[in-house]
Amino acid sequence: MTKPINPETNPSPQALNVVVLTVSDTRGPHNDTSGQYLADAAAAAGHKVIETMIEKDEVYQLRAHLSRWIASADAQVVLMTGGTGFTGRDSTPEAVAPLFDKHIEGFGELFRQLSYQEIGTSTVQSRALAGLANGTLVFCLPGSTGACRTGWEGIIREQLDSTHKPCNFVGQLKAVVL
Repeated sequence: MTKPINPETNPSPQALNVVVLTVSDTRGPHNDTSGQYLADAAAAAGHKVIETMIEKDEVYQLRAHLSRWIASADAQVVLMTGGTGFTGRDSTPEAVAPLFDKHIEGFGELFRQLSYQEIGTSTVQSRALAGLANGTLVFCLPGSTGACRTGWEGIIREQLDSTHKPCNFVGQLKAVVL
């Protein structure tokens, strides 16, 4: 197993293994702009996108996929988009939250603060959340590409950068088996 790189001794950012999951009943590979944005953004930041998937908004299917990545030896970060609203089919928070060892309360709070600057009070309908499970960091973002951009650029990119000070999540992630 490799250990996370210590930014004190190696100033280069550590590449992380990232999975992107789009939660949607209507999107497919041809029109998944949100998942594609997250995959492209993670790769541009130097991370390795090891899997992308589109799954219908079904609680137990989402839990099954997420549980597989949490238990795996290689997925360090899961970026999810979609299913965080208030419609009858939106079930990402219900599917994901029970799997967390630790909830990252500040993520949803900060996401809504940033989003308020862009979409006003409509941001109260966002149930964006994040947490840590078995050394796997999970971020759940709304399904719009704009919301994914807000979350990535305003929060996630820096928190996945092992050189970001004063702190980041990289040291909390599982080591990858080579």
